[in-house]
Amino acid sequence: MTDKAGVRDAVDALRKIGYYLERDRQPTHRVRAYRKAAETIAALPVAEVRARTRAGTLTELPGIGPKTESVIVETMSGEPSSYLAKLEAAAQTLTSAGHELRAQLKGDLHLHSDWSDGGSPIEEMARTAQQLGHDYMVLTDHSARLTVANGLSKERRLKQLDVVAKINADLDGFRILNGIEVDILEDGSLDCQADILARLDLVVASVHSKLRMPADEMTHRMVRAVANPHVDVLGHCTGRLITGGRGTRPESQFDAEVVFEACKQFGTAVEINSRPERLDPPRRLLRMAVETGCLFSIDTDAHAPGQLDWQVYGCERAEECEVPADRVVNTWEAPRLLEWAGS
Repeated sequence: MTDKAGVRDAVDALRKIGYYLERDRQPTHRVRAYRKAAETIAALPVAEVRARTRAGTLTELPGIGPKTESVIVETMSGEPSSYLAKLEAAAQTLTSAGHELRAQLKGDLHLHSDWSDGGSPIEEMARTAQQLGHDYMVLTDHSARLTVANGLSKERRLKQLDVVAKINADLDGFRILNGIEVDILEDGSLDCQADILARLDLVVASVHSKLRMPADEMTHRMVRAVANPHVDVLGHCTGRLITGGRGTRPESQFDAEVVFEACKQFGTAVEINSRPERLDPPRRLLRMAVETGCLFSIDTDAHAPGQLDWQVYGCERAEECEVPADRVVNTWEAPRLLEWAGS
């Protein structure tokens, strides 16, 4: 094995470990340790990594501890990482159902990068999505008002468009589509200028604030948003949290019949959010949206590469609630999806 190949294999092993830890919802600090180690050795000259491996001085580097060192030493010596092998052997199918629908999905319409509150670069999210069998993904970093999530200003949004164009030029058989998860403001208007929204391929609109406002006001707020011609997908409609480190949160109250009818009339898809702590909408509302005749998108709302595999959670619920596959917009090829979003 050449030194260059050894370093490449070590970086790959560290990133795969991070992927499996994310997929299994392990603590963020554990994931970051492996991703940081991968970044550290990837940025060094190959000769230095090899020399430090032989000398036993890898842990002198920032971000490399005994556990990540052992992964590097094993792979640099031409052996598979024993920890990675253990994780791969333990990895099981996430659900008992949903796999038939998951196989029909061509992309993921809601995910985040380290430009907002995600943990990984755009390109890493894209390459992972491609490895999972997707043809495209929609990059939907947050809008500016959500400062806690490092939402993008107009200037940063425009810069991101240029960055995505450059990354797309290097991707083969995969495409990053430009999008946004835009905040639905209290009056139902959107937290982004119309000229920016018009330049994006797809817009997910979500409520992130004042989640406990009265039902009639929330209904008006959501209907105004889904009626906006720029909005393509209504994200995690109830805003609930059912598990996870952020605790739990009850559903927002609104007239679901009115909101879903508006989605149908204005051609706005209802998101089936696959994050384990959301699984939004609840089954009773998902069945109501099916009966109403809504379109759907099944998305991960991923904030890290390992979370992109969570899409099957949404597919399982969609199959259970008899969501027709032809009404799931991300079963469509990119040209049809873009035509719909732009219409």
